[in-house]
Amino acid sequence: MVHGCGFGHACAMESRSRTIVKTVLWTLLGFLVMTGVGILLTGSVTLGGTMAVINSLLGFLTYFLYERVWARIRWGRL
Repeated sequence: MVHGCGFGHACAMESRSRTIVKTVLWTLLGFLVMTGVGILLTGSVTLGGTMAVINSLLGFLTYFLYERVWARIRWGRL
């Protein structure tokens, strides 16, 4: 849980549900960007969308794991 996290306050470990919400929002943002890039580069909504879905699934998993690892690292916390 995060209590008193902010300017001049120490931060405790993040909750799993907070990590999941951050992961979902980051994935949606990435999906929208990747869809646009995929369509621009391929000229195909289907191929661009497929690329975006694959990228989003891989990104969701790696971001979630990355955040959970960093939530356990004390280095740099005040």
